[in-house]
Amino acid sequence: MSLTNSDILDLVALRHDLHRHPEVSGDESQTAQRITQAFAPLSPDRLIPDLGGHGVAAVFESGKDGPAVLFRCELDALPIYETGTPAHRSLTDGVGHLCGHDGHMAILMGLARLLSRQRPAKGRVVLLFQPAEETGAGAKAVLEDMNFDPIQPQYAFALHNTPGLPIGHVALTAGPVTCASRGLEVQFTGRSAHASQPETGISPMAALAQVMPGLTALSHGTTSDPDFALVTVTHTQMGEPAFGIAPGDARLFATLRTLTDDRMTNLCDQALTLLKTACETHGLSFTHAYHDIFLHSENDPEATAIATAALDALQIPHDATGLPWRPSEDFGRFGHNARAAMLFLGAGHSHAALHNPDYDFPDDLIPIGTSIFHRIARDLLG
Repeated sequence: MSLTNSDILDLVALRHDLHRHPEVSGDESQTAQRITQAFAPLSPDRLIPDLGGHGVAAVFESGKDGPAVLFRCELDALPIYETGTPAHRSLTDGVGHLCGHDGHMAILMGLARLLSRQRPAKGRVVLLFQPAEETGAGAKAVLEDMNFDPIQPQYAFALHNTPGLPIGHVALTAGPVTCASRGLEVQFTGRSAHASQPETGISPMAALAQVMPGLTALSHGTTSDPDFALVTVTHTQMGEPAFGIAPGDARLFATLRTLTDDRMTNLCDQALTLLKTACETHGLSFTHAYHDIFLHSENDPEATAIATAALDALQIPHDATGLPWRPSEDFGRFGHNARAAMLFLGAGHSHAALHNPDYDFPDDLIPIGTSIFHRIARDLLG
């Protein structure tokens, strides 16, 4: 069974509608409503709203014993102004589906169409439209939601479109596939002064000048190394935008990244030691907080073998190119309770990169992604 030409046209239209109306993490209410409306003619056995926020889960039952198999996509878009000019360009200034989550949703809706025509022979399929992936909060919130407990899966699968890989080619391997990461926010406090008498204050300038290259120097290795680490300074602000005031405070954001969760504690300790030394040297105090905490994603060997068999049956080329992936993905949390695997579906060698302002999901991936997920479901559940 596969999607019809009419199905594909409908799914492309849905994807374009989602693209026109993006919503950032935590604010996906209208996106969830659009998904709920799209399920109306498909009659899932259960439709569970408001999971972990605005998440939606559709359940297709066999009525017989067997495993629960979850397929997950994401609802949220990015706070980035879209500069591309497709006919379905974002209608919301400063927000865009520039990571392809609109396409991932269309793929799951394609799977829903096939399941509505033929339920699994055993067990159940759960289609999860997860909120707040981009902040790392969504998977955790879903897993902690009591309404998710009755549909906890034994297997979990997801995919992410991947510019740089040939279109339709899949990257897949067992073991770590996406990195652990977290945002470090640092507030430096000194004492402001008149710009004509900077010596009467305590400026954070010298500490910032020491800390920024010091943090990035903590980076080492590549994702093929178990002790890979990467620190990226993403934002800094010092004092007031005025000519008469020598600054007395500053703020810095940096993203800390390691291959696996167990390496993150050491990187955090190194960063805090550097901050403490710099602030003591220059007479400052500082506070810090962590945000957007992502655990690494680990592909279970059995789930990876199941996905590999599906790709082989469909004659879809695959290898481990580009893995592990530097970006982070909160899908890794589902692997703590289920045998999980994430696939990386090529979007084209020259396609705009994820989070680029001119990125747009390739519609040709919708039937490919749907066929992969459908084959996995049929191989596990009949």
